Amino acid sequence: MTPVDVLFVNPGDRRQVYQGLGDAFCAIEPPVFAGLFATFLRRRGASVAIVDVPALGLSAEQAASTITRDFAPKLVVIVVYGFQPSASTQNMTSAGRIARLVKEAAPHVRVLMTGTHPAALPARTMAEEAVDFVCDREGPVTIWRTLSALAAGSTTFADVPSLWWRDGASVVPPRAAEPLLVDLDHEMPGIAWDLLPMERYRAHNWHSFAHLEARAPYAAIHTSLGCPYRCSFCCINAPFGKSAYRMWHPDTVMREIDFLARTHGVVNLKFVDEMFVLNREHVLGLCDRLAAREYRVNIWAYARVDTVQDEFLDRLKAAGVNWLCLGIESASAHVRDGARKRYGNDDIVAVVRRIQDAGIHVIGNYIFGLPDDTPARMQETLDLALELNCEFANFYSAMAYPGSPLYAEAVREGRPLPAAWHHYSQHGFETTPLGNAHLSPGEILAFRDAAWLRYFTGERYLDMVARTFGPAVRTHVEEMVAVPLPRKLVPERQVA
Repeated sequence: MTPVDVLFVNPGDRRQVYQGLGDAFCAIEPPVFAGLFATFLRRRGASVAIVDVPALGLSAEQAASTITRDFAPKLVVIVVYGFQPSASTQNMTSAGRIARLVKEAAPHVRVLMTGTHPAALPARTMAEEAVDFVCDREGPVTIWRTLSALAAGSTTFADVPSLWWRDGASVVPPRAAEPLLVDLDHEMPGIAWDLLPMERYRAHNWHSFAHLEARAPYAAIHTSLGCPYRCSFCCINAPFGKSAYRMWHPDTVMREIDFLARTHGVVNLKFVDEMFVLNREHVLGLCDRLAAREYRVNIWAYARVDTVQDEFLDRLKAAGVNWLCLGIESASAHVRDGARKRYGNDDIVAVVRRIQDAGIHVIGNYIFGLPDDTPARMQETLDLALELNCEFANFYSAMAYPGSPLYAEAVREGRPLPAAWHHYSQHGFETTPLGNAHLSPGEILAFRDAAWLRYFTGERYLDMVARTFGPAVRTHVEEMVAVPLPRKLVPERQVA
């Protein structure tokens, strides 16, 4: 057994979350927060390791066996984050099962849970999961202080910020909140890549439409943390306790990208930032450094319709940013206002076309079933998506993710919520959207699935893909659409 101070565990069940789409089409992404936290602890002298459950293809039983058989940790930290900003909750079923199996096999092992979902619902996580501790904020300082207390033989954790802990049969909430890291460049300068199975990671299929045969090597990194916006459906700021935005210096980011490109041959790269295209100096500083490098990367990142400035576009493209993901959400101004996004459809079309004119591909994100949505408004959103004909599109059903204003509103109003955490997955068999006054969960999900089929089987889209990326990519998309996606709430999928 390998003794370590902290063993980080990245939970997840790709089959449960993505069904058949997880086999060949979705990405397998590195656990960026586990990797960042490992770096933070290493810089304080702690020994660390990471078990990446979905990347290694482990079941919860195999993961628990690996943890208890191969390692002797002082503290196991299950890091429950998602690979898109709101996708933490869907991994809680896997995280909870792993924790329970670890405690059954080795009751003496201390288990801490951190991440977006535990931060949003710390008391409930303590009540429902087989864990000794829950962190209700960002994580690294709380983990370090917890480890220090354990190493000192302490039986009380009252002085550890943001730590929920057990005192016998009682659950003790923290007295103070963990301070957010300020000097990211010094305290957490990148991911502990040597602890990860780099050969296991691959890009999303669409990210590599220009070279489908080379989806790996692949990596994902943060260049900033947090988001200053307050979208009603979003939970990403739950670990930060507020709408916050912090950046690594472009030089720090470039050292990490240089390492990935030169050591691991990484070409496909994701900027995980909740909002990358935002701060002018940060965006352009990083783009200009990337453009000056001798290697080339294929990057995708998040942006908003109202943050994409014309002066960014040519420099983003020169840096290798070939894809921008836009949160379009809805064609209805009324629905977008409820989601706190105030711009018109003409603005959306104009921005998408300007991005494409710069040679950058667009992923359009759309949400069906937000609180003010109706059947007619959902159809308007689909019509807008078909008009835009972006190089890729994500169609989501509205979910009340824990930590979002929408979740707080649903709880306040006593509205039905998913029965299990993995039912928050967008692609799972038991996916259960949040209904609204006009639509049931099943109606929303049925429309979403029909819209997805309509978009990706449309000749206009398929012809555009073939012209842009070649006929092999059109065939690949047709193979993707042919993968069954059965739903408990939708007896039969039909094209809208």
